[in-house]
Amino acid sequence: MGSLHHVEMNVSDLARSAALWGWLLSELGWAPYQEWDRGRSWKLGGTYLVFVQTAARHLTAPYHRGRVGLNHVALFAASRAQVDELTAAVRARGLPILYEDRHPFAGGPNHYALFFEDPDRIKVEIVAPEG
Repeated sequence: MGSLHHVEMNVSDLARSAALWGWLLSELGWAPYQEWDRGRSWKLGGTYLVFVQTAARHLTAPYHRGRVGLNHVALFAASRAQVDELTAAVRARGLPILYEDRHPFAGGPNHYALFFEDPDRIKVEIVAPEG
């Protein structure tokens, strides 16, 4: 009771978002869960993430994490080494690493993490377990 069931995010280009998120989530142990013409989801345990194509009429105002709504999604990595591997892969994909000057400790001296933006500029945080 009370654990997270799912999160659904509207995206501007489903194919582009599904390619990035599908790669990232599979690296973190998630499996494809649902697929339909306007959406995709991936599942880990009892939790799933859903990505839905935004209707054209709603694409006039782009997403920004500083506005009311979702700020970011944070997911656990298996280790610091996996955070480092994902950082290299995200860089290779040309995605912006956030807080580069403080990476990988942008969240504080005991918080080893990667922060980057997806194609819709949704902030993604990949956190190494403590210790």
